Amino acid sequence: MDIEYTVPEQAFREQVRGFLRERLPTELSDRISQGKRLSKAHQVQWMQILDQQGWLAPGWPVEVGGTGWSAVQKHIFDEECFAAGAPKVVSFGLKMVAPVIIKFGTAEQKARFLPRILSCEDWWCQGYSEPGAGSDLSSLKTRATRDGDVYLVNGQKTWTTLAHYADWMFCLVRTDAEARQQRGISFLLIDMKTPGITVRPIITLDGEHEVNEVFFDNVRVPVANLVGQENEGWTCAKYLLTHERTSIGGIAQNKALLGRLKHIATHELRDGRPLIEEPLFRAQVAEVEMQLMAAEMTNLRTLAAAQDGAAPGAESSFLKIKGTEIRQAITYLMSKAVGPYALPFIEDELGYGDEPLLYTEYSSAATYQYLDARKASIYGGANEIQKNIIAKMILEL
Repeated sequence: MDIEYTVPEQAFREQVRGFLRERLPTELSDRISQGKRLSKAHQVQWMQILDQQGWLAPGWPVEVGGTGWSAVQKHIFDEECFAAGAPKVVSFGLKMVAPVIIKFGTAEQKARFLPRILSCEDWWCQGYSEPGAGSDLSSLKTRATRDGDVYLVNGQKTWTTLAHYADWMFCLVRTDAEARQQRGISFLLIDMKTPGITVRPIITLDGEHEVNEVFFDNVRVPVANLVGQENEGWTCAKYLLTHERTSIGGIAQNKALLGRLKHIATHELRDGRPLIEEPLFRAQVAEVEMQLMAAEMTNLRTLAAAQDGAAPGAESSFLKIKGTEIRQAITYLMSKAVGPYALPFIEDELGYGDEPLLYTEYSSAATYQYLDARKASIYGGANEIQKNIIAKMILEL
């Protein structure tokens, strides 16, 4: 199954490739291919390059800084960026809170926040999950009590990605304890420099500081920072989550990973022949490629519908489930293909000297990507929850 691109679409692909050749710093693409960490400075560097080109926010309306690209152009752009080893754009500002502000925000909120997201002056984090309220998000306990022209916010958020870098948080809070759970929730924009906010790191098993817990102690948030109507924040939350889940599907990222897997399997020799000639391994690669092609078609249909103004529905849950399962399958096969070199190690301490090691350029990347992909089926709404959503939306159970 192949997508037939038009001549203008093929020309657009060449335009994107030319841009990436000229503007993507080698340091960044090398770090991506080697599985090395990216600092905030690295991520901001790439986002500012895209902003200078006018390509940072393809999903936004043109009048607020979008590109006006078609669904196919957005797909091509993502595909070429991942294939070239460009960093994944941090989504919290651009792809999560910005669409909510654009759809539900006031004119003042749009004028204040959208330009600073594009310029990377403001770095955002997501205040959704809490202890005891992760997949069951509607049971959140963080309270916001109205006091004149401010809300007093008290409570705790957890697994807050990159909160230690963030200038702002978009946050779900309970503003009516007596209302039906979803009806009593509001969507607030909170300045992370406000007194009363404490950010504590959560160090994960790989030694990474990516997530945090955030505490609120009588944090004063202006009522002007409420997005949408009080107690109607669940509408904003659902709208945001559909965009997040579609993004988590990561079709372009999976295609880049699959290309790398095929390269290894074609050149890696086992018993004197390429690994791809081993029947069971070849069948596993073929199976994951077919699933990815089907997911790509669904993704294009979803993007096309979104371009016409429709918010993604059950499709976003389908894409979230299949995209994360495909990524886990590819990274498993990647580790299998690299073999013992997938184990994390420091090469200089093993005494190999100048002797070349097989696929050392993939070794640490394979390990990191395999471990990192394990969590993808949990965040953004666990895959089990997505199946419940599909059942309710499609099967009306």
